[in-house]
Amino acid sequence: VRIMPLGDSITGSPGCWRATLYNNLRSSGYTNIDMVGTLPPQGCGVSYDGDNEGHGGFLGTNIADQNQLPPWLSASKPDIVMMHLGTNDVWNNKATNVILAAFSKLVDQMRASNPNMRILVAQILPMNPTGCAQCGSGVQALNAAIPAWAASKNSTNSPIVVVDQYTGFNTATDTDDGVHPNNNG
Repeated sequence: VRIMPLGDSITGSPGCWRATLYNNLRSSGYTNIDMVGTLPPQGCGVSYDGDNEGHGGFLGTNIADQNQLPPWLSASKPDIVMMHLGTNDVWNNKATNVILAAFSKLVDQMRASNPNMRILVAQILPMNPTGCAQCGSGVQALNAAIPAWAASKNSTNSPIVVVDQYTGFNTATDTDDGVHPNNNG
């Protein structure tokens, strides 16, 4: 099973959550797993399959508008995409409907690559960075809209599963900068 982690710096670097996930899956008996993407692992100090598409600073809206996803999909041929996008979009004050339109385009591109694509979409982590007064409410608005959006894009052949990454995450204890997870996060 080819799994592509797709997102920004929270997905990409250092990606220790990916190491934990990969090693937990393997130790639970899921040995036929290949993490895929055009980017290599970024640290963590443990052995794991860390290929990914976690591009620091990238906006989901830009990935969609610039058609960056199709070549990544072509190079990696994933069966499953785990998408945690929207953090940088919210930080750049993109409207929820604009972000979701970009997500729709990305899902369409995933399905063009593989009509049976399984898609996990995160309700993104909360954030509270210095200098971004609208970030908290922007994340809440996006996360509140994701379930209905996902239901509207869901299909039998290519289901979308919403993953709640928000609930229980505390920016004061789970990040060092109000955005990026630390070891606790």
